[in-house]
Amino acid sequence: MAVSEGDRRRHDYRRRLESEQAGHDESEDSPEAAAKARERRIASRPAWVEVQVQQAMRDGEFDNLPGAGKPIPGIDRPHDPDWWLKRLVEREKISVLPPALALRTEDARLDEVLDRESVEDGVRRLVEDFNARIIDARRQLQGGPPVITALRDVDVEVEAWARRRRVRLAEQKRRLAEIRAAERAAAPPSRWQRLIARLRRMVGRRP
Repeated sequence: MAVSEGDRRRHDYRRRLESEQAGHDESEDSPEAAAKARERRIASRPAWVEVQVQQAMRDGEFDNLPGAGKPIPGIDRPHDPDWWLKRLVEREKISVLPPALALRTEDARLDEVLDRESVEDGVRRLVEDFNARIIDARRQLQGGPPVITALRDVDVEVEAWARRRRVRLAEQKRRLAEIRAAERAAAPPSRWQRLIARLRRMVGRRP
């Protein structure tokens, strides 16, 4: 579920308050006093933080946030398990990702990339290159998140690409036929069409 800007700021505010209160433990006179004070603060911390948050809300700290009063972006879209990764890339404008994250991002957009190819050989080359980079990333021990992106079956991807291409071409032909039909209907009749229509009217009026 996407987190709104308001919720994020309130969460950050709570954490900052908790950190500030916890920091006072270092100023106690003795270890025993510090331990007792720490226990009291731990017990009262949720209520204290809630009071501070409510006061901040009354003071308008969370007013006029970006997106306030608007629906959460993408709330009506199908669930995407990698939504956080895509939002991170867009928000932080990240151009270089760890191999595992880069491959997951590429995997999510691979169909779109393949659909730009016009020949089967180009599709096969792209899928084979994608699989080779997955295997190479699995072999390298560079730290970071594990590589969980699955390999793509080249023949399956070629068939899927051809199917999408047929559907896309059929839709383009249908739309082109509609445009041409609308143009013919809107075009003024030619001289011969007007003459034929006039002759038909004249024949129709004969007794």
